[in-house]
Amino acid sequence: MSEPKPPSTEQPPPLIEYPTVYAFKVMGKQEHGFSEYVRLLFTRLMGTEISRDSISIQPSSKGTYVSLTVSVYLLSEEHRRSIYLQLHQEKRIVYYL
Repeated sequence: MSEPKPPSTEQPPPLIEYPTVYAFKVMGKQEHGFSEYVRLLFTRLMGTEISRDSISIQPSSKGTYVSLTVSVYLLSEEHRRSIYLQLHQEKRIVYYL
């Protein structure tokens, strides 16, 4: 009978290599000012101005909702997670990925 192998202390490779450009998808009601609200929210969360060029907007087929893809430069997994935690607390955001 062979000896059992000790558990590996080697960490698996990270799923996301940092620093990286990361795209957050944020959805909400199609209403006046929603895209600017999201841009200002990300400006606050990132601590730097978010250009309108960093955001792409896609309305839903019926025009009830709008999806914004916001591309930002992240330095760490902790920062990515903190942004998701904040998105979860925002009342105007219906869904996020």
